[in-house]
Amino acid sequence: MADLSIEVNGMRFLNPFVIGSGPPGTNYPTIAKCFNVGWGGVVAKTVALETTEVVNVAPRYGKLRTAEGNEVIGFQNIELISDRSLNDWLDDFRRLKQDFPDHRLIASIMEQYDKDRWIELVERIDETGVDAYEINFSCPHGHPETNMGAAMGQNPPIVKEVTGWVKSATKRPVWAKMTPNIGDIRMPARAAIEGGADGISAINTILAVIGVDMKTLRPQPTVEGFSTPGGYSYRAVKPIALRMVAEMMLDQRELTMSGMGGVAEAEDAIEFLLMGSKTVQVCTGAMLHGHGMVQKLIDGLSAFMDQHGFKSVEEFVGKSLEYFTTHHDLVDRQRAAKLAKAGQRNRDLEWGADNLAQKTDELTTN
Repeated sequence: MADLSIEVNGMRFLNPFVIGSGPPGTNYPTIAKCFNVGWGGVVAKTVALETTEVVNVAPRYGKLRTAEGNEVIGFQNIELISDRSLNDWLDDFRRLKQDFPDHRLIASIMEQYDKDRWIELVERIDETGVDAYEINFSCPHGHPETNMGAAMGQNPPIVKEVTGWVKSATKRPVWAKMTPNIGDIRMPARAAIEGGADGISAINTILAVIGVDMKTLRPQPTVEGFSTPGGYSYRAVKPIALRMVAEMMLDQRELTMSGMGGVAEAEDAIEFLLMGSKTVQVCTGAMLHGHGMVQKLIDGLSAFMDQHGFKSVEEFVGKSLEYFTTHHDLVDRQRAAKLAKAGQRNRDLEWGADNLAQKTDELTTN
């Protein structure tokens, strides 16, 4: 049977499937459930210092369905980072590491553009024994006026600087989570690695408006008659996520990647692994299908590895990257293939003509 475990930045994951930062990992009970049903790791919901005010609204979710209305293909949220106190989270982190020492617990962190605040946040969390950090450079809504989330992640020099602050405060691995709401996602990814990040997570949600209510003419989700653009996720974003992961991996071949975006089935997760991701995060999928969906991912990955004869996940991480090239090269390859095919056809015709002539000579002689 194939070995589904994988080592990433010195951390051993029982399998490459990780709950992404969000509602599925919002406190001790939800994270404990993730571990109990088989997830290899959890990135907890993003935390900040207590003085960062977080007030959520309702409703804060919206779904995009097929025309028939029976399948969700897109999901939007306007939910902020955790509204629980940091002290409550510190207690949860300690308890989780005591109860689940073999599962990887990653703290997602976000703060204002202030070195002292970042250092304090990391130092307080570090004492709990979490396995790693994920810097949230990518939340597309909430607190942009203080340069938090995507507002920070869209500025590569700041990404580099803040990553350096975090790395200076901990010896644990640090991943930087990238925003897709940018022209070239390779730029902040390079900056994060230059700042000392051990890996990259991508992608976070895409800033979007999920739709308009045809009766009220109000954008959705509607709160007291009004709305705001939010983060778009699930199946519809997977092609974009795969492209961005591939771009970063092709740009930095030795990059440690935790990929995500639209994973609902085992095949989706395997595609991210083939694009170079060592772990695959799932958030919206778990919200819609339940934490137990991980078993479907595990079974699908195991069957895929048996089918191809892979003994370890590491054997095929990034295997599809070698087949990317430029459009001009595709044209050259197709032209060469056509010429080769035409040449073979001519050789076949010549062989046929020579063979016919030989048989004609033989008949004449006889």
